[in-house]
Amino acid sequence: MGRKNYLIEGGSGTGKTAVCNELRRRGYHAINGDRELAYQGDPETGEPVGGITGVAVHGHHLWRVDQVRALAADQRDAVTFFCGGSRNLAKFIDLFDGVFVLEVDLETLKQRLDQRPEDEWGGRQTERELIEHLH
Repeated sequence: MGRKNYLIEGGSGTGKTAVCNELRRRGYHAINGDRELAYQGDPETGEPVGGITGVAVHGHHLWRVDQVRALAADQRDAVTFFCGGSRNLAKFIDLFDGVFVLEVDLETLKQRLDQRPEDEWGGRQTERELIEHLH
């Protein structure tokens, strides 16, 4: 929804949601892609896939490409920030004027994951292990 569109990307626990919330607090148009655009699907075809659980969720975490394209095309706002990560990023990376990749040290990552509830990605031990391995 911006004349300029930016992606805030990074691994799990790097602060994408915190940045999105802060951008919104400051009056910017910011979309939490992990909560507003995401679904579980086949990374090749984009077709929704049901029954994905555990660490397999990571590999099937996609954004709805048609929604991303529609939001990026709407130019009512001067700038829009898309915050989050997806396995199908290659299908819409061309829409962004810039990409910011967030990084965090392992100690801070572990502290952030310690604060996550079990029903949120990274809250279970097997998910934490994958996140730390990918870090």
